[in-house]
Amino acid sequence: QVQLVESGGGLVQAGGSLRLSCAASGSGFRFNVMGWYRQAPGKQRELVTALTTGGTTNYSDSVKGRFTISRDNAKNTVYLQMNSLKPEDTAVYYCKADVRLTSDGRGLEYWGQGTQVTVSS
Repeated sequence: QVQLVESGGGLVQAGGSLRLSCAASGSGFRFNVMGWYRQAPGKQRELVTALTTGGTTNYSDSVKGRFTISRDNAKNTVYLQMNSLKPEDTAVYYCKADVRLTSDGRGLEYWGQGTQVTVSS
């Protein structure tokens, strides 16, 4: 079982910055991909960015150049640094982990509970 706990959301003015954290706990697994998704009211959940164990990243066009994903392997924590925030970035942000069980190699995915980010104009 993997648990993901997000933190760092809040209210910020347009142009400001926030850093989200996603701390993973549990045992018996290896991470494949860690990612951040977001869901705005009335919209579908969308991928913001993802980071593979090999260090490959991808970003949605809407956040390229403004958001950065990073990971601290020692802390089993992934971060999302968000700069130059815009009102359209307002959403609930979710952390997602794609893991592989060390016992039998099965792939599973886990989601965090979400953290609200609100950007005022």
